[in-house]
Amino acid sequence: MKRIFVILAATSTLALGACQSPAADKVEDQAEAQAEVIDDQADAMPEGAAKEAMEQKADVVEEQGEEKANAMDDKGEIAPSESGVGDTQKK
Repeated sequence: MKRIFVILAATSTLALGACQSPAADKVEDQAEAQAEVIDDQADAMPEGAAKEAMEQKADVVEEQGEEKANAMDDKGEIAPSESGVGDTQKK
């Protein structure tokens, strides 16, 4: 039982250490909100290339927001541009 508490405490400390500044969080939140609006517009479209393009645009907007927030406050979070594994990254 004691081991579980130690693991939980260590995990909590790591999670808190990866927090961004309020300004970086705001930038990321704004990008996520904008991406959600674009994604909702895509959901209203009929299936096809235009819908897929809108969904891709939403992904790009969200990833760019993450990158901008990361650039503002790099506290261990890895943006898709740094990992190369984001949905919109070239492979």
